[in-house]
Amino acid sequence: MRFLPASDRAVLVELDDLPQALALYRQLLQSPIAGVQELVPAARTVLVGYQPGLLHAAAVEAAVRQRWALAASSTAAPAQAPRTVEIPVDYSGPDLPDVAELLGISVAQVIERHTGQPWQAAFAGFAPGFVYLTGGHPCFDLPRRTTPRTQVPAGSVALGGRFSAVYPNASPGGWQLLGTTALAMWDLSLPEPACVQPGMMVQFSALGNKKTIVIPAEISIKNSKKKPENINNNEENAIEILDAGLQTLVQDQGRLGQSGQGIAPSGALDQGAMRQANRLVGNPIHTPVLESVLGGLHLRSRGRTTLGVAGAQGTLHVLDAQGQPLQQLSSPATVALNDGQSLRIAPPQAGVRAYVAVRGGWQLAPVLGSCATDTLAQIGPPPVQAGAVLAVGSVPPQHVQAVQTIDPAAVPALPRAGDAVVLDITWGPRSDWFHADALALLTGQSWQVTPRSNRIGMRLAGAQPLQRVRHDELPSEGTVNGAIQVPISGQPVLFLADHPLTGGYPVMAAVASHHLDLAAQIPVGCTIRFRVIAAA
Repeated sequence: MRFLPASDRAVLVELDDLPQALALYRQLLQSPIAGVQELVPAARTVLVGYQPGLLHAAAVEAAVRQRWALAASSTAAPAQAPRTVEIPVDYSGPDLPDVAELLGISVAQVIERHTGQPWQAAFAGFAPGFVYLTGGHPCFDLPRRTTPRTQVPAGSVALGGRFSAVYPNASPGGWQLLGTTALAMWDLSLPEPACVQPGMMVQFSALGNKKTIVIPAEISIKNSKKKPENINNNEENAIEILDAGLQTLVQDQGRLGQSGQGIAPSGALDQGAMRQANRLVGNPIHTPVLESVLGGLHLRSRGRTTLGVAGAQGTLHVLDAQGQPLQQLSSPATVALNDGQSLRIAPPQAGVRAYVAVRGGWQLAPVLGSCATDTLAQIGPPPVQAGAVLAVGSVPPQHVQAVQTIDPAAVPALPRAGDAVVLDITWGPRSDWFHADALALLTGQSWQVTPRSNRIGMRLAGAQPLQRVRHDELPSEGTVNGAIQVPISGQPVLFLADHPLTGGYPVMAAVASHHLDLAAQIPVGCTIRFRVIAAA
């Protein structure tokens, strides 16, 4: 067992193989560690994310070792047999003949071996509902396609390496496609949206020779397309969206503890600005807010409302019911609007993302315990569009809080286009995959923030790429917000809140937690210099 630093708030526990990783994961679920917020099992690792104020890396290591010793010494049988899901498959996939040829057997034998024994759901993949299945016939150890498909149909049953999986939604993919299933792998209308979760067993069956499907009571074949209603068009005390700007999303602190269903936390990229916007109107600090990118958001009040704006710094225009200017303010600010008056957020002079809170909170239906919009997993309220009317809640007397003013001196300076920004980092779990020169190069040269950046990650470009020592394939492992992952090109990607839960490229370093909010406010065209801190 090895403990590798994943960031200043997570450790990556590396074990010998997948069975050990799953055994540790189960033990950590059975005996939780106070202060641990996320557990992400993978091919031979378990990512343990913890709350820095309550735990430190050495304490996490000691607690994990203690639980591993319990797991190794336990001879008791499991409390109950794992749940089993049978997946009926139409074995007519485009790669089925090629798989048979690669294995030197017939198509019928491929199907027989794929259905001949149960598979174990091991760990979540790149999207909610995509789960790596292991334990099939030993002959299955197949290379991925030389050229990945740009679109794999939803429900595709596939093989990749020693794993099998079902694609929950249409997406790019390089696995070998055996067939399709009508069973929905992901359905938000159900109490447990993920049909298959780590620890379950999966039995594939060929259509036409299908046994009774064994599915837990909480899971059904229903594939509901219904989405929660988050926008109310009939409320008098509400905010009308006149212009949503480049992108406006609903965000909050995110949805922790959902990694078993393949869901990363997501949430506001600049958590400090979200909290500040809520303080400006007296809301609890984690009340949902609107996250607006690069200005352009224009809101009109129905009834009297109070808004708080924080984050990206720029001019706030207050207009009367006829659209004539009434007042100009600088963000951060509290803005009181009468019926018909509007607020328009100008493009920022510094920073990227502005956060808008409303006194009483936006009345939105949470999805899996959060109102955060995850752009990768496509979970949460849909993007805010012009014409939408968002209901505003009332504030119960017991929840009334004082509206706080902001001392301008306490507002952090945010980067402007073209600035050079320094971000503190700690070394990551796979820094030893790189040449010593590459480690020096990460901190020694400037990295340009490219236009191919979004809430999933910031794509960076440097004059010299980062060169690896190792070129073998890294088994998928958990990643964190702020991870600096290095693909084959050698040009790093800085993961942000909507990053994939697991990844197969080595993580060289991670942005320190105190600089994550700053990273979220770096405009395209800025340069970044990384600085290693001693608290690695």
